[in-house]
Amino acid sequence: METSTASDELLFEATLASPAATADLAANLAPLLRAGDVIGLEGELGTGKTTFARALIRTLGDSREEVPSPTFTLVQTYETDGMTVWHCDLYRIERPEDAVELGLEEAWGSALTLIEWPERLGRDLPPRRLALRFEYGDDETARRVTVMGGREWRRRLEGLFDDG
Repeated sequence: METSTASDELLFEATLASPAATADLAANLAPLLRAGDVIGLEGELGTGKTTFARALIRTLGDSREEVPSPTFTLVQTYETDGMTVWHCDLYRIERPEDAVELGLEEAWGSALTLIEWPERLGRDLPPRRLALRFEYGDDETARRVTVMGGREWRRRLEGLFDDG
């Protein structure tokens, strides 16, 4: 399911050898994020979306924080040192209008918002988001990640994905 907008650019592609590598990616990205950012976490069940979100939330806050999947609650919020983080799992949302009651628009202006299954929002998904698409890799633990974003994201993340 394609959720990228025409203004999105490929920023980075990589193979993550393990869940620890996924957590490392989240830890490296975390200091570059700020309130008002929307991160779309795309991919099939079991590809690493929640692993990434947990690691990001723990990096920004308490490394021992319990970070359950919000599959049934739809949204979990966390207070970190610098901002509020909303972790959303929209898997059970059938139509974009079903998400209105979650108050996501409020979060988009004041919190860092991580959205698993962002395609469920359809046209309501903010176009200036950073999109991370996770796919199964060549073995049981490996995953491929593709990172997409507009020019603003390219500038903000400059150097993060360099090989050196």
